[in-house]
Amino acid sequence: MLKTTIIGASGYTGAELAIMVNKHPSLTLSGLYVSANSLDAGKPISQLHGQLAGIVDDAILPLTDVEAVAQASDVVFLATAHEVSHDLAPQFLAAGCKVFDLSGAYRVNDGEFYPTFYGFEHQHGSWLENAAYGLAEWNVQQIKQAQLIAVPGCYPTASQLAMKPLIEAGLIDTQQWPVINAVSGVTGAGRKATMTNSFCEVSLHSYGVFTHRHQPEIASHLGCDVIFTPHLGNFKRGILATITMKLASGVTEQQVAKAMQEAYADKPLVRVKSAMPQLQDVQKTPFCDIGWKVQGEHIIVGSAIDNLLKGASSQAMQCVNIHFGYPELTALL
Repeated sequence: MLKTTIIGASGYTGAELAIMVNKHPSLTLSGLYVSANSLDAGKPISQLHGQLAGIVDDAILPLTDVEAVAQASDVVFLATAHEVSHDLAPQFLAAGCKVFDLSGAYRVNDGEFYPTFYGFEHQHGSWLENAAYGLAEWNVQQIKQAQLIAVPGCYPTASQLAMKPLIEAGLIDTQQWPVINAVSGVTGAGRKATMTNSFCEVSLHSYGVFTHRHQPEIASHLGCDVIFTPHLGNFKRGILATITMKLASGVTEQQVAKAMQEAYADKPLVRVKSAMPQLQDVQKTPFCDIGWKVQGEHIIVGSAIDNLLKGASSQAMQCVNIHFGYPELTALL
């Protein structure tokens, strides 16, 4: 049994991870932690997340001695802020832990990216170079080999899963930048109550126009520029991305279907649909549903995921399964 620790356990993704670790036959929960000054320290996780009552009732502890926690852990999930993950990951890695980081701290191998889009200078270039990008369906070998896996963001996951089969097959004219419009539920903003994620205040709106940090993450890993506009919707969980692309000259709808089917034929958590996807089919599941329509030289691809699961915690657990050679769906369904 691999001793598994969750840092940042009080948040939504931390709670989802706790459930999965509890279900996993090869993992045992060795600790739940938050920052030392967190108001959640000392509380049972089931007090914060009632769905865990009678399943995981462990107390969430303040993280005061990283070295001691590292020595008691084989696997560490970092469900923490970007700057926190940036600082903590190397300490756990130095102790030999396998680290699965759900923040953006190690997702893009470009030191200049971080002061521009995350507001801090990256101090761990060697780990940045050696981190695997945990887009599970596309980076299996890297995930198997790396000690540090940077789990993609929720918007990049939904977008890239929809686009990569077509771009990799050379079916898209990337001289016309793909346009991604995506809507997320308010859980993407975390548990902390603010005016921006209060249901009484949320109105469907775009944000981060031309400035959102997920745009360069998507562009970097796709290898082409994109226009990305995120939106906040007045619902709890899920992401629906609608992506408009120009097909390369002469590309047919049959070629599109073939590329999608071949890319995901042996990938059980991506479901290629005959119609455009909808959120209710993926909420509270680890699936990504993809559908598309072709008209003339353009294609519109839809992609739907649960932002807390395929966009965060279940993809992190999927990466654990890939890394250690467990069946890929273990603890996910």
